[in-house]
Amino acid sequence: MAKFATPTKVITGVKTRWSYANVWEPKSINGGAPKYSVSLIIPKSDTVTVGKIKDAIKAAYEEGQSKLKGNNKSVPALSSIKTPLRDGDLDRPDDATYKGCYFINANSATAPGIVDAARQPILERSEVYSGVYGRASINFYAFNSNGNKGIACGLNNLQKISDGEPLGGKTRAEDDFADEDEEFLS
Repeated sequence: MAKFATPTKVITGVKTRWSYANVWEPKSINGGAPKYSVSLIIPKSDTVTVGKIKDAIKAAYEEGQSKLKGNNKSVPALSSIKTPLRDGDLDRPDDATYKGCYFINANSATAPGIVDAARQPILERSEVYSGVYGRASINFYAFNSNGNKGIACGLNNLQKISDGEPLGGKTRAEDDFADEDEEFLS
């Protein structure tokens, strides 16, 4: 089956970490329409993924110029509009999880497909949590809504590659009870 290159679509690298993973149930943010979402934490050292994202943002800007222009006479410069690639060192300086990383918030009105490293569907919700490592299929597009103009990131699908330390302070039950003293059984 032939693959068609879409300049606004990116598959992130395997070192991408998922945070704020609302991928099973859509959630409303600030009273908006409920959406599925995930924050993708991408190490700055993953220059291949970062380069693909920057190229896709530029492609979305080029494709969306008529939308970005709106009723104005000219299209705003890419550097003057909102883009989804954010610098963790600047935007989250007090959070060690984001140190040395970029991050992108991706969302969708429809549920993402979620598979494991062998591309088999993940059905057990506990397998996907904030802190896992995996790849994400995302796409970029221009928006112009209520005076806000920019490039946004849509969430397509997710592939869990490996477990990671859970984010947000919550521990997994498997970890809490792994090394407990078993004297009460004897």
